[in-house]
Amino acid sequence: MQSEVIQKVNITDYDALGFLTVVAESLNLSLTEDNREYSVNLTDEIGHGYFKAYDFDHGIAVYEIDCTLKNQINFEFEKVVVQPLLILFNREEEIIISGHEIGKNKVAHLESVMSSEGAKNRQKIALLPNQSTCFFAIIINRKLFEEKITDFLSNMHPTLEQIFRDVNGINQFYAQGYYSLDIAKFMEEFTTTSLTEFMRFVFLEGKIYEILTHFLIQYVDDAKDPKARKILRQQTVESIEEASTIIKDEMDQLGSIISLAKRVGLNQNTLQEGFKQLYKKSVNQYIKEVRMERAKELLESSNLNITEITYQVGINSRSYFSKLFKEQFGISPKHYLQKHRNSNISA
Repeated sequence: MQSEVIQKVNITDYDALGFLTVVAESLNLSLTEDNREYSVNLTDEIGHGYFKAYDFDHGIAVYEIDCTLKNQINFEFEKVVVQPLLILFNREEEIIISGHEIGKNKVAHLESVMSSEGAKNRQKIALLPNQSTCFFAIIINRKLFEEKITDFLSNMHPTLEQIFRDVNGINQFYAQGYYSLDIAKFMEEFTTTSLTEFMRFVFLEGKIYEILTHFLIQYVDDAKDPKARKILRQQTVESIEEASTIIKDEMDQLGSIISLAKRVGLNQNTLQEGFKQLYKKSVNQYIKEVRMERAKELLESSNLNITEITYQVGINSRSYFSKLFKEQFGISPKHYLQKHRNSNISA
């Protein structure tokens, strides 16, 4: 049995250029630079995807990681004079964040972490192999950031004031929870913009402050009594997953999207946005694909005819069912059924 290979990358500088320079050297990769944006593309030997990083004013850096690795990579951040504040948003499969006293903390899809390891410990981020790793992190040097917010510190919410007055990052701090769908949308806009040069930099910097603002509003909201909270995160994700279960279990009698949203306690727009973030498709597309997958199973494993299967998956028109099935699988249900039954007979 082959032992697990773990590549350790010791990060000695938290800004974008320092971070990716160390990553590129450690993994023997090439670093490219374009107006304070830095990028490293992975080779086939390591996996596929990229690491990107961006430097902005007032001590803000951004890491954007999107890859699938063949072996685990651990980023281990060295202790520095000014310990930064890390705000990380996990956009895909699980990653692990760990510190000396905290232990291992699994960060799931759509969860965020705000963390500072304090003066004694080291921040570590483990990227696991053979899975889709995609996260977005804002790193704040609070000593430099103080120049931007010094006039507002005395009027800050006490929970935020405590975090930002610790400019050298002496105190250890950790908070974890689901982030809002608005933040997910802003990150998508950040990573997909087609703007270039100066307009690109202004747009990206503005989007970072939009993400940061919404996250801090959310963090203050989390400090309230649960009944007084106004921002939905974990509850939203659970409601969307509940809607997915209803679609799978009740596809033969499924009502409208509006009625489905009401049933799980969401409005239609939130339900749609949630499906785009969780499942990368609209509610209607999700319903169609679930119905066609179920129809395919019934064609393979039941004695039902095509008309009976059409009604069982919640479609009232056989011709429309045939059209959807062929769009998804590239073959008509009639030919799929004939092919499957013939193969069973010959077997």
